[in-house]
Amino acid sequence: MKILLLEDDVMLNRAITEYLQTKNHSVRTTRDGTNCLKVIEEEDFELLILDINVPIINGFEVLEVLHEKNIQIPTIFISALINIEEITKAFELGCYDYLKKPFHLKELTLRINKLSQSQIIPKQNKILSDAYSFNTNNLALLYNNIAHILPKRQIQIIQLLARYKNTAVNYDMFREFVWQDDTIDNATIRAEINRLKKALKEDFIKNIRGLGYIIEYKQDD
Repeated sequence: MKILLLEDDVMLNRAITEYLQTKNHSVRTTRDGTNCLKVIEEEDFELLILDINVPIINGFEVLEVLHEKNIQIPTIFISALINIEEITKAFELGCYDYLKKPFHLKELTLRINKLSQSQIIPKQNKILSDAYSFNTNNLALLYNNIAHILPKRQIQIIQLLARYKNTAVNYDMFREFVWQDDTIDNATIRAEINRLKKALKEDFIKNIRGLGYIIEYKQDD
């Protein structure tokens, strides 16, 4: 499982990371909320493990920002806070579990295993080609399961095409969803999509002359 850990205590951060890696998890670590949000924008994660009292933006606020962006990733909070109001807030924000510090590292893996077995982790990847997929949960384009970083507008183009996979997307739909401006002409849209196509390692976006574009891929998601 690919996990993002937010923990500002250096020793605990290292201990959790090294232990989870021995359990064959891939772990990316952060020590403040701002960097945590930045990493989430750049990479695809299956689980967040968040401390609450961390610098700049706390763990609660990280989850609130993600929800505002409609990014849903299963989350386990780890915290020394034992006040019932804080614990209640964590679950109201939609966390899967709350682990009170100090805890045994094996207990954390038991919670992760329970999460995996519950199948709460959604399969959000839409298959776009032999190598490309699009994660509709965190809006990440993946090439062989590795994030392919693109500008925001190009990601929005992919998002729209993925939503209507195997169906034509016309220019008016691009204008409304990507540009939110009905004065954008077709030539501008074509130019941006051509830039996107040149950045991709597979040519899976097809032009439908006079109408728009389509992603055609019949393999089941």
